Amino acid sequence: MKTLEDYQSGQVLLIDKPLNWTSFQVVNKLRWEIRQAFKIKKIKVGHAGTLDPLATGLLVLCTGKMTKQIDTFQGQIKEYTGTIVLGSTTPSFDLETDIDKTYPTAHITEDLIKETTQQFIGDIQQYPPVFSALKKDGKRLYEFARAGEDVEIKPRTVSISEFEITNIDGNYISFRVVCSKGTYIRSLANDFGKALNSGAHLSSLRRTKIGDFKVENATSIEAFIESLKN
Repeated sequence: MKTLEDYQSGQVLLIDKPLNWTSFQVVNKLRWEIRQAFKIKKIKVGHAGTLDPLATGLLVLCTGKMTKQIDTFQGQIKEYTGTIVLGSTTPSFDLETDIDKTYPTAHITEDLIKETTQQFIGDIQQYPPVFSALKKDGKRLYEFARAGEDVEIKPRTVSISEFEITNIDGNYISFRVVCSKGTYIRSLANDFGKALNSGAHLSSLRRTKIGDFKVENATSIEAFIESLKN
């Protein structure tokens, strides 16, 4: 059982983030539970890399003095698995928003899908989604998007070392991606659809690794709370 001193001197907590939770909500929940368990007024807790609410998987949290390592963990290589749906797009590039356009897919073959992944290997230019938490002029991009305001987004260079198609079921494409910090898998899905002369959006996403940290070693929020009681 961890003591208050353990959490204050610094812990790295691996949490399997559930669907529909923001990363910030997970941090707030665990911070509150630690404070309640040890009857203290405050403790530092932060996360090393945001996951979208519709994504699940590995969230690395740091407590106490280990929060100084957050930037180091954030910069490490990440691995994701998920599903891309071909033939339709959404403004957010995922299921946060409704489908706005549909596209033909009859010309897309299994070979074409696998060949097209090669266009995205290495350093690529990527436009972040307008529905994202990135800031411009002191506002989150999603605030502009939800208000229906146009905003200029500049591309950024990201690096993708692996883009593997693991299953094809009609228009549903399962994949695994290994990429650098700052890569938006939603943007990758959108760009992948364009490269296939069609459209696409992300329908599921799970982060499986950050550096040497693996999701199979992560615990649920409920299990972590239970561990504080023992």
